[in-house]
Amino acid sequence: MTSQYKRYAFTRAAQAIAVVLLAYVLTFLVISVLPGDSITNSLRDPQHGLSEEEIQRIVAFYGLDKPVLVQLALSLGRFLTGELGFSLQSNLPVAQLIGDALPSTLGLAASALVIAVVLAVAIAYGAHYLPGKWAAVLRSIPALFLSVPNFVIGLVLIELFAFRLHSFTTTDPNSAAATLFAAITLAIPVSAPLAEVLIAGLDHESRQDYALVARSRGLNEASLFLRHLVKPSALPTVTMVALIVGELLGGAVITETIFGRDGLGTVVQKAVTGEDQPVLQAAVALSAIVFVAVNLIADLTSPLVDPRVKVRTEVHA
Repeated sequence: MTSQYKRYAFTRAAQAIAVVLLAYVLTFLVISVLPGDSITNSLRDPQHGLSEEEIQRIVAFYGLDKPVLVQLALSLGRFLTGELGFSLQSNLPVAQLIGDALPSTLGLAASALVIAVVLAVAIAYGAHYLPGKWAAVLRSIPALFLSVPNFVIGLVLIELFAFRLHSFTTTDPNSAAATLFAAITLAIPVSAPLAEVLIAGLDHESRQDYALVARSRGLNEASLFLRHLVKPSALPTVTMVALIVGELLGGAVITETIFGRDGLGTVVQKAVTGEDQPVLQAAVALSAIVFVAVNLIADLTSPLVDPRVKVRTEVHA
């Protein structure tokens, strides 16, 4: 690694940390300026059965009797040490709630990403190499995928494959078959921008001189695609994958609700309904960490994969 790349990597890592902290601070301030005191109101709910002494200890822990900036400092300090507080609904540690739900959501999102990449490659390859009207049909598919919300796709798949074909049951949403159809639901709209970027990359690279030379030497289209066109065409797709991570996480929450899966979506839904501020704060922070981390990895690997990508150590506005 060159010294320029090391400076670039250090700068990007520092920016990523700053973005995560800023997202946490902004989320805290937005929740704090909302009218009412959701934490105290939730604690005084008779269903929790907390005594006044216990309520006061929790109020002191969160610093609710102090100014907002002091509360922010306490909250940020706990966040930096991995202390996320306790759920106001279940009285369980927020870290435990998130940790129990996260594997299911990450598994769904990872499966959806794999399916989306495979689907995008298949659409791009067919759009580039199939003759005439079939190529035109495939080129219009990404726009169709983008126009249909994933909850509509999920409901159609449930009606068709669960109720009519009995390929899976809605009473066992965490089964392999149900997970597959949930991942397909999430993957279809996500595959659209990947396919569009890959199609544009293939169109551009196939017109380059090296592709014309390879064809003139008798290289067939499949070999040309695998040996010469995929890598340069896929580089913009790597960046696009990083950008759609947020869509994957947000779509996973909706998809889990549709299929009745227990995951981060269930945790967030209950937190919103019950005004569970510590859980909401942690969920937003986690989403920011995942999104920023994936984008950081994409930024750091692009110059290593393609020497044509120049690193810049200066910060641009």
